[in-house]
This record gives sequence, structure tokens and C-alpha cells, in this order.
Amino acid sequence: MEVFEEFVPGLKDLAGFERIWLLYWFDRTVFKGSGLLVKPYLDRTRRGVFATRAPARPNPIGLSAVRLRKIEGNTLTICDVDILDGTPLLDIKPYVPQFDSFSFGRTGWLKGAIAKGIVADNRFEKKAR
Repeated sequence: MEVFEEFVPGLKDLAGFERIWLLYWFDRTVFKGSGLLVKPYLDRTRRGVFATRAPARPNPIGLSAVRLRKIEGNTLTICDVDILDGTPLLDIKPYVPQFDSFSFGRTGWLKGAIAKGIVADNRFEKKAR
């Protein structure tokens, strides 16, 4: 992942973090008003878009925690990425376990879907070549 040269000074001290948050713009999705109800990946039931991680959103901002391997100049080598190449990056923040990791009790509709192993479709399966 590359950042513009003028932002390189802002990368100072980031290499010491194992994970970073990437805020980005879903530039290849199209939101239509009816998109407020979506069928998420792990369910067959239509859910409110804000209760899902669907990419087509009223404000198409994405958030991903990725593993930072190294920084060389304006290039960050990252892995565990769920972002398409060329997606516009809005911001980078360090992942701080003391602030960013929470124990939790409620996961809404997702708890049942994970327990049942439901997959609504095959959009994330690898295609045979």
C-alpha cells in the first residue's frame, strides 16, 4: 500500500505497531436508497445495513484492522487485508489493544448465524481457474 509522498513524515513511529486501522472509501460500490436492507454474507435474512458489514452504505467508509509488516519510504507492506487494490485510503491509525479490544456479550443476529454456519451466498469463495 502506498501513501502520497507528502504524508511520509506522518508514518514516523508507525512501524512499531503490529496492527493498524485503515479507513478507506468504498469507491466501487453503489448505494441505492433501497439498500438500507441487505442480505449479509452470514445470513439469508435481510438486515438493516448498519447491523451488517455490507460495502454498499449511505456513507461508503470502510474500516479494517490489518497486520503491518514493514514500512519503506511511502510503501507499507501489510497482510490480512480485505480491501481491493487501488481503494482510496482516508486515514491510518495504530491498533492499540488496550483501547481497541473489548470483551463483549451481545452480537445480535450474528450469534445465531455463526452457530448455524449459515452462508447466504458464495461471493467470498475462491473461483476455480
